[in-house]
Amino acid sequence: MAEGEPRDEAHLGIPASVGRALRARRIENGVSIRELAGTAGVSPSLVSQIETGKINPSVGRLLSLVTALGLSLDELFVEAEGQDGGGAPSPGRTESGTPPDRGVLREEERRRVDLATGVHWHRLTPTHELGIDFLYVVYEVGGASCPPDGLMRHSGREYGMILSGRLGATVGFDDYELGPGDSIVFNSEIPHRLWTIGEEPVTGVWTIIGRGAPQQDA
Repeated sequence: MAEGEPRDEAHLGIPASVGRALRARRIENGVSIRELAGTAGVSPSLVSQIETGKINPSVGRLLSLVTALGLSLDELFVEAEGQDGGGAPSPGRTESGTPPDRGVLREEERRRVDLATGVHWHRLTPTHELGIDFLYVVYEVGGASCPPDGLMRHSGREYGMILSGRLGATVGFDDYELGPGDSIVFNSEIPHRLWTIGEEPVTGVWTIIGRGAPQQDA
């Protein structure tokens, strides 16, 4: 484990497109690895390993990085869109590169990001949607968004609905237990944590709106 690397990170690897997206935005913003690490509260070596796909970050750690860079979670699922070599727009996009006014995404076509601590994100839009992260989420048994002593926070507002399993949620000083059909809404700037309760994975639909201004993990 690298110096300064949180224990909830795992050497499992993430899709190369995620690391590329982080690195591309960092360079575009003119930010060094050391500067980004300082803003996100992690070690430079951890940033480097995430960018190269060697480290699988936790939800909280990845959110701290994308927030510091002004990058949407949705953009992490974009894998070289529009670079098919033929100059034609990638599927689901107009010739101008903007999303169409409607679209259908089949289950088998979903783009997916697997994170440390047993959390999986599946993008539910066929193309990148500016300012909105629309996700199908899976929390494995024992999965959590962050450690109990490291609640996360970021800009935006979250809307979630549980489809199966039981999800624990800490928002500020309040704890909740959510089951199938239950939903939750909260301001993401409030320190929060989500985790699986019991011996059944949790599935749900999650939307984050307005995540943009830099915030530090609590």
